Amino acid sequence: MNIAVTQGVALMPPPFSAGLDVWSQTTGRPGTNTYATAAFAAFVPTDPDFGGCLEIQKNQATIRLRWMGEVPILPGTYLRVRARVKAISGVLPSVAIAAWAGTAAGAEVTGIANTGPVTALSQYGQIVEISAIIGTGTRAGVDMAWPTSVAFAHFGLNVTGPTGGLLRIDDLTIEDVTSFYTGELLGAVDVRDFGAQGNGTTDDRAAFVAAMAAAGTRQLIVPEGTYFIGSDLSITSPVVFRGTLSMPESAILILQQNFNFPDYAAAFGNDETGFRKGVQALFHSSQHVIFDLMGRRVALSAPVDVCALAGIDNTVTRRIISNGMLDAVESPAWDTVTVTRTATYTTGQPLRLSGIANVAGVPVGARVSGVGVGREVYVRARSIDAERLTLSLPLHGGSGTQSYTFQRYQYMLDFSGFSGLRNFELHNVEFRCRGRCSGVMMPEDGRIMRFMNCDFDRPRDRGITSIGLGCQGVWIDHCQFRSNEQPMNSQDRTVIGFNVNANDAKIRNNRVVRWAHFGVMNGSGHLILGNHFFAGDEQFQGVRQAGLILTDKNTRTVFSGNYVDNCFLELTNEHDADPAHSTGFSFGGLTVTGNHFYSINMAPWNSFIVIKPYGPGHFVQGMIVTGNVFRATSGQVERVDKLDTTFASLNFGRFRNVIWRDNTYNNIDFPVESPTVIIHDQNTAATNWMVSSGDKLPFGGWARTVSSVVIENAPRDAANAARYEMPHVFVQEGVNSNNVRLNWPQATRGRAVLTVRVDRPL
Repeated sequence: MNIAVTQGVALMPPPFSAGLDVWSQTTGRPGTNTYATAAFAAFVPTDPDFGGCLEIQKNQATIRLRWMGEVPILPGTYLRVRARVKAISGVLPSVAIAAWAGTAAGAEVTGIANTGPVTALSQYGQIVEISAIIGTGTRAGVDMAWPTSVAFAHFGLNVTGPTGGLLRIDDLTIEDVTSFYTGELLGAVDVRDFGAQGNGTTDDRAAFVAAMAAAGTRQLIVPEGTYFIGSDLSITSPVVFRGTLSMPESAILILQQNFNFPDYAAAFGNDETGFRKGVQALFHSSQHVIFDLMGRRVALSAPVDVCALAGIDNTVTRRIISNGMLDAVESPAWDTVTVTRTATYTTGQPLRLSGIANVAGVPVGARVSGVGVGREVYVRARSIDAERLTLSLPLHGGSGTQSYTFQRYQYMLDFSGFSGLRNFELHNVEFRCRGRCSGVMMPEDGRIMRFMNCDFDRPRDRGITSIGLGCQGVWIDHCQFRSNEQPMNSQDRTVIGFNVNANDAKIRNNRVVRWAHFGVMNGSGHLILGNHFFAGDEQFQGVRQAGLILTDKNTRTVFSGNYVDNCFLELTNEHDADPAHSTGFSFGGLTVTGNHFYSINMAPWNSFIVIKPYGPGHFVQGMIVTGNVFRATSGQVERVDKLDTTFASLNFGRFRNVIWRDNTYNNIDFPVESPTVIIHDQNTAATNWMVSSGDKLPFGGWARTVSSVVIENAPRDAANAARYEMPHVFVQEGVNSNNVRLNWPQATRGRAVLTVRVDRPL
């Protein structure tokens, strides 16, 4: 801005050589005495320093010099008045820029500063520049800050001090310096004004710090250019990036007033870099809990190693990433790393593989496969010196040496480097994996990680993976899981939604479309509520896989209000180092209530609740299955329950506290109940009535308890005479021990109603 140019305002006074009749001895107002008639002043045409100049003999306490031209004072503008002076002889005076300020009506504005800084002359012949800045705002460097009521001014000098001196004054200069304050007037400070180079190599950090100190709460402007910042920087002012920053990967940038993804992307001129630097800052900002993506898409070309970015491996402070999409672009960085190694496993050290050559080549976080390895076992840690690996879960195959395969999938967000991470949350984040990568790998240890309203779209291998105990208390809530294998037949799918190794998971209100398994869950104390997971395909009488697998025998889990569609709930102990039961709890601690189990065109031998023991001696204790709906369409299903004896059967003689009742069955050949009510009609008089349970007892179990026997109407003997004796009851009869025998004192016929249980109540 320059008002002389933009508004045609005349600022510059004429030179003294043009005549002294426009220079007032007092205020500058019309009619005042001019220097043309002043006996104490004269024009000197040939001063060696000034050329033409005004010479004044100081003969009074204050000599005033004012240009009689009216200089407009416009709101938002700043003027600088300058004059060069020198003492010639006599007493040395003091000099200051001075003015008379007036309103638009021509009245003097009083009560304001009308002189600038006073300079005392100290040497004869020394040229001294006297200056002052005048404007309508109280800004740094403004000497006369005037109200907007000032419409014009007469500018000049005041000469003060003792009388008797002689001095000369060069022509006055009045210039528009509003540009000095443009940043302040616009509420902004330009980092270039404080020495920032923006050349990409000079470290501009000190200039940014100085600019922030000057800006305060005003906006910081980072103009075009590349500004190298060599170390950590917190920008405390609001900031606008027209140029970009360049920083070492370890250097932290905290945008205290602009803590969101769009501003970090603008700061670095690249969305992926901006996202990584914003996530990094999230772990180091004491003022921010949430890194908000503001609804934006972030294209990722490689996994984000969150621990490496953070530079710390343990934190408990709540942190959140929210509101946006992470989108995997085609890149070789997503390729799975696969290695094989020979290793020794010992059941006495159930979480260790040892004796591994080149163990450094086995990545932490790799999934382990081999004979005797259960589903979702991962490398939790490694010791290169000791040539061993720490596993997330034990192996069921027993001690021995064999070859194992290790597959390290690549995840958009990889937290595996954290030895402890608590209270980290992801809200409303879509992981668009595009079949190129997996979603999230959780930390090696920690607790209360939360996935809220997230979308896992087409992961290549896994949605959420736990390689240790970082899944303790995990929340997976209101998320959607869309498989990358939806067109495939159910039995051919390999991608898994999530796994859990620790306790107290909350899996609630999720929608899961056609995965190999929704989840594999070790640990106990889980709440699995309100989920809809379905895994059908287009096959006629298709084979189905487990939708959810619980691998801790006594799981202490509530499974309620779920929609289990074309898959099943499976209970195993595949993560036991010694899968044979010897002491302690066995399968149970499970409440299954209020769920919908549904199938379309499922092969009749498939079931909805399956137990698969990996060793002998196990039994069922403390299982409640009530209030569920089991329904098959486009074909019948034989049973809703199944015992998978691939590795072992169950010890039916130890079943206890098994309640399976009040369920609804549609197109199920053998509805399951325990206690079950059996109506037996004995049409021929006999002393022994063999009562069949009709394959209604859970998991093909034994008829272990008869809690009641009711004889409808009077029983009759062979002579048709009524009998009044009660029979004795014998349980576990028949080849499969699932029958009950009623023994009468003599041959009797009639109808008996029995209540039979598969267990012994506690």
